Formats: sequence, C-alpha cells, structure tokens
Amino acid sequence: MHRRQFLRTCALTGTSLALSSPQRTACAAEAAAPDLVQSIEQVIIRRREQDPHSWFSARGCMVPGPAGAKDLSQNSPSRVARPGRTELPTGYGTGSKALITLQTIHGSDFFGPVQWIESADLGKTWSEPQPIPALGRRRISDEIEEGVCDVVPEYHAPTRSVLAMGHNVFYKPKGFYKPQPPRWPVYAVRDPQGRWSEARRLKWDDSRTTAMYSCGCAQRITLDNGQLLIPLTFGPLERADRGVTSVRATFDGSEVRIQEVGNELRLPVQRGLLEPSLARLDGRYYMTIRAEDERGYATTSQDGLHWEPITPWCWDDGEPLVMSTTQQRWLPHSDGLYLVYTRKAEQNAKVMRWRAPLYMALVDRTRLRLIRASERIAMPMQGDPNQPKTVPHLGNFHTMPVNAQQSWVTVGAFDLATWHGNLQMARITWSQPNRLAP
Repeated sequence: MHRRQFLRTCALTGTSLALSSPQRTACAAEAAAPDLVQSIEQVIIRRREQDPHSWFSARGCMVPGPAGAKDLSQNSPSRVARPGRTELPTGYGTGSKALITLQTIHGSDFFGPVQWIESADLGKTWSEPQPIPALGRRRISDEIEEGVCDVVPEYHAPTRSVLAMGHNVFYKPKGFYKPQPPRWPVYAVRDPQGRWSEARRLKWDDSRTTAMYSCGCAQRITLDNGQLLIPLTFGPLERADRGVTSVRATFDGSEVRIQEVGNELRLPVQRGLLEPSLARLDGRYYMTIRAEDERGYATTSQDGLHWEPITPWCWDDGEPLVMSTTQQRWLPHSDGLYLVYTRKAEQNAKVMRWRAPLYMALVDRTRLRLIRASERIAMPMQGDPNQPKTVPHLGNFHTMPVNAQQSWVTVGAFDLATWHGNLQMARITWSQPNRLAP
C-alpha cells in the first residue's frame, strides 16, 4: 500500500490516543514506510506429478547453525558466495536450516504419521521426508488407532531445541473416528543434535477441557525470558461450542508446564471458536481466531493473557470479511503486521469454504481492521473455479520468518477430485529489513 493511501486510513481512525505510546505511533511509522512487500515468488517444493503422496499441514521454522558465526547479512562484507556453501543472514551461521513438519493426507481429516524435511539453501532444495517416531500411530484397540496431527514446529533459542506441538487424533481403519474420544496437545522435542524425543502430553487439569483442548495449527510466542505463550481452544463434554484462551508456560528443553491461564473467550455458534494464533508487535499481543458464523475474529492484549472482547475481521471502512470456518495466520514484520487468510470473492464463490486463493493484507492496528488497499494475493488459485473439485485447497497453510529479507507461506495443496496436490510455498521478499527475524 502506498504512503498516501495509508495516511488517509490513519486520519480516519481517530482512536490512537487510547493506546500506549509505542502503539500510538504505529500509523505514523507505517505511513512513513514504503510498501513492505517487494515481491512474492511461488515455489513448488514437491510436485504432484513426481510424488505418489499428497502432503498436508506443512509448517516450519528456521533452525540456526553453530553459534558465533560471522555476520552474513545481505549488506555485510562478510557475505561471500562460495561454491557448495550456504550463506545466511545475520543470526544464522553456516549450517542453518529450514525445518518443515508435514504428513500425508488420504481423505477428510485422515492423515499419516508426522514427518519432517529440511533445506540448507533457503528452500531451493529439500531433503526427503523422514518420520518423527514419537508422532506416529499407535493401536489402542482393534478398531481405533491414535495419531498426531496439526503440528507446528518452533525453534526455542534458550534450549537450542525445536518444540513440535500438535494434538492427538483417533482413526478407524479407513478414516476419521467419530465421535472422537477426549483430545489434548501432544509434543516432541528435537535437540541440538537433531534427535527427536518421546511424545509428551501438555497437561492442563481444568473442568472446561473434558471433551478436548488443543493448540493444533497455532502460532505460539516465545517470551524474552524463554517462557511460552500458547493459544488453546477447549470445551467440556456438555457443550458443543468451544472457547479459546492463552496460557503462559515454561519449557526447559524437555517438558512444557502451564503456569498461568488467561481469560476465556466464547462465541456460541456451532463449534464456537477454533484454532487461535498469536503475534506480538510493539509491546502489544494479537490473537486471530477461526469461527463458524462466516466470520474470523481478532482480539488484543497488553500481556498476552488478558484479552479484550473479540471483534470480527472487517475492512477499514467497516465492511466485514466473509470467511468460512478457515484459519488465519499472522505475518509479522517489524514495520507492520500482516494477516494471511481466505475469504469469499467473486472468483472463488463455488470453491468449498473459499479455500483458495490465499490473501494477505496489512492490519490497521489502531482499530484491528484490514486495510483494503493493501490486500494482495499471497498464493493464487489454480484449477477451474467453475469445476470446484479441481481447485487445490490452500486453507491449511502456515507462515514463517526466514531472515530479515524474506518470510514464507507454506501449504500442502490438494483438490477434492484426487486428494492430491503440490507441496508449495510463497516466498515473500521484504522491501525493508524485518528486524523481528531471528
């Protein structure tokens, strides 16, 4: 979005004085900056024609290389291209890698064991998928197997480990088991030597979680002291709709322990509020939430635990976005906060839940609305929208910061005609360095 358009948007808000000093300057700082998105490149990680499997739930993080490496930023004189050697920006030494967890999909909510791939050259080439043994399947009866799905890996700098957290799920021999027994978060840890731990359950003894509690698909926050903010959706057996909250937890490289629980947010429509994700920028915390009333919702907090009432995602002119029970993801930049999402549009009206294309837009942080003029397509729709079963769905995507120059949107796409598709990503190159990148 251009500076003149944003200045006009900020002039219409009239609410910035209610925020703290760093937050009051958000409009001015963003208005003074040029468009933060320089380019978006579409990249195929694994092509459907060359892979018998269809990959899903592709979510990743960067894993730094050895500590003490030289400054290898784009503008550093130490950045020298050498044959056979990967040079990465500041904060990543030689040997740093992108890690993605993923799993095969065989039908609606029917996934294979969790696996991982990695890249040492900023996503140009990738390793073959390898299983995470602790996040596979185990038989619990003749009719039921327990698995793990919706895993999100995030690097934890204080322990130099990767915490891969999802939740358990139950299957019958050929599909999703209904009704599901109680479900809870499950995680495994990858140590600095690349070894995966056994699976652990995130324990939360609360009467509101007798049916389920989950942080599946969620963007978490690692606080400056190494503790975690984890968003959760949960529900008791006697209610169909779920609530959301966040918890503060410690992590010692082995076990996650909940220390404090935030306030409960609810929307009693169908299954309620689902799959919350968190972001932090300029001392303020943000949560975006999937819902089932043709809306997505957002809220803010000063401490990441005590949340304001939810508000539906709207354009800056107040018109609500029409969404359909699909998750959203934050895409933070030090000079602005973006949201990546799906929504109803003329071109995708026949596509189930409007799950293609993927859009992104800048958030007006003073009013928690999307700036319409900033919207662009992060990942285009493919196939024929008039034959919607041929259109690959992009709804289960994820975002990850890579370095100061780029962030990625990753997704395992599939169409309903074949349950097959590409594993792909959008490489977003920033026009200004992202100081939030590790």
